[in-house]
Amino acid sequence: MTNTTLKDLIQEHMKQAMKAKDQKLLGVIRLILAAIKQVEVDTRTQLDNTAVLVILDKMLKQRRDSKEQFEKANRIDLVEQEAFEIQVIESYLPAQLSVDELQKIIRETITETAAVDAKDMGKVMNAIKPKVQGRVDMRQVSELIKTALN
Repeated sequence: MTNTTLKDLIQEHMKQAMKAKDQKLLGVIRLILAAIKQVEVDTRTQLDNTAVLVILDKMLKQRRDSKEQFEKANRIDLVEQEAFEIQVIESYLPAQLSVDELQKIIRETITETAAVDAKDMGKVMNAIKPKVQGRVDMRQVSELIKTALN
């Protein structure tokens, strides 16, 4: 069993993309590694898998928002590029949670935090975020928590 980190895996995929001369994939992987490197330089630390997942999650959210805007502007070329980047970023994230799994985690977290109404939403969000990071869209989590607390 190897002790390969997510960052190591991404760097290995970059080498493979370079050998295969896949410029499109290489560009996305370089964007990911640049984002990781930027945080490492800013914080002067080596990032663990959890921190890399946070970065990937943020990049995914940005790409989804951009894709939505490009669709509204009818920029099909840019929509396709964002969709490709989303696909590559998602390939490094853990398997996505189903709605049922997510609702179960939300119910458990609400019980753990003793949340009773919408005023406790921040407390629930803070407690649930580390449990689901990179495995679900946080907008969906927010909506489900609102529903559960009302």
